Amino acid sequence: MNAFLLYLLLAKATMTSFSGLTSLPIIHDDLVLRHHVITDRQLNTAVAAGRISPGPNGLYVVSIGYMAGGIAGAVAGYFALITPAFLILGFLYLLRGATKHPAMEGVVRTVTLSAAGLTLSTSVSLAQDALKGWLTVGIAVTCFLILVRYKVDVFWLMLGAAALGLAAALLRV
Repeated sequence: MNAFLLYLLLAKATMTSFSGLTSLPIIHDDLVLRHHVITDRQLNTAVAAGRISPGPNGLYVVSIGYMAGGIAGAVAGYFALITPAFLILGFLYLLRGATKHPAMEGVVRTVTLSAAGLTLSTSVSLAQDALKGWLTVGIAVTCFLILVRYKVDVFWLMLGAAALGLAAALLRV
C-alpha cells in the first residue's frame, strides 16, 4: 500500500479517536475490511506489540503501519500518531474557554460513548480470531476479571498472558 495513503487512513483514525484503542474500529474497517492490506491476526499482533511497548497508548498505530507497509508504513503510522497532538494546539487556542460550556461537555460525552460502542464491536471480530480453544478463552476471562477486580496495569497482564501462552506452546497444551 502507498505510504501516503496509509498515512491518510491512519491519520483519519487517530484524529477521530479520543484515547488508546478508540481508533481501532476505523483502522479495522479501512485496512482489514475495505483495503485488505492486513488480516485480523496481523491487527491483533500489531495491537499486542504496541500495547506492551513503553510509550503512549496509541503506539499500536505504528505497529499497524509496519504490518501494512513495512518501514515506510511504520513511518506513516508514526506521523499519523503525532498529527492530532500538533493540530490540537491550534484548536485549543481558538476555543480557549468554550471547552467548559455545558453543550460542549455534552458533545464530548456523546462522542466518547459512541467510540466505546465502536471499540466493543471491533473487539468482537478481533476476539473471534484470537480466542481459539479453552486456554486462550481462559486467559482472556481471567485477565478481564483481574482487571475489573484489582485494577492491575495492563502491561503485567499481557506479560503474564504471554508467559502462559509460551509455556502452553512449549508443553504442547
